[in-house]
Amino acid sequence: MSVYGVTNAQTTSYPSTSRTSTKQDNKKPSDTTSAKEDSGVVYEPSNTTSGKDANTVKDYSSIVKKMKSELNTKNQQLQNLVNELLNKQANKYTSLADLFKNATADPATIAQAQKDIADDGYWGVEQTSDRFVAMAQALSGGDATKADEMIAAIKKGYEQASKAWGDKLPDICQRTIDAATKKLEAWRDSLSKNETETEKDSETKTEE
Repeated sequence: MSVYGVTNAQTTSYPSTSRTSTKQDNKKPSDTTSAKEDSGVVYEPSNTTSGKDANTVKDYSSIVKKMKSELNTKNQQLQNLVNELLNKQANKYTSLADLFKNATADPATIAQAQKDIADDGYWGVEQTSDRFVAMAQALSGGDATKADEMIAAIKKGYEQASKAWGDKLPDICQRTIDAATKKLEAWRDSLSKNETETEKDSETKTEE
């Protein structure tokens, strides 16, 4: 029942008990449902038994379990992405080696392959590790406290890639993982540094 319906209702000469009874009789189930939906809260009458109140405790363990499940899913996504990108990087690296073995290889093709896997190339250490870091930060929701978990996921992705490769991955892949790890550690440590600086600023303002 809407608020306006109550405030605009005309008063009658009936006794207060009769008026209350009329309001209760005229209340539709939909009015009750609407009130609950608008407030978003279900009111529990005070006359409920203490046993029922004791049992209406949130199951925090299920909430924690759900959060862990979501994080594990994101970690798995990062592992799969690392696995895929490292395999592509390794393929680019070995393709270049094959080109050098081919005496009739086009010089322009070789030059492009060299550019791709150079340190600053698209499949080089810097850009590939930057992509790992960007993916880790995105999947963690920008939470630097999860950096260590993201690092662990990247390393597992490297292990998956090694197994899929069937042999030891090219050195460029290991260097890429090392670079990504250092960048994520720096991101994690920057959080601690910012927190320390904030605490110092607060202490200074308090002293003033």
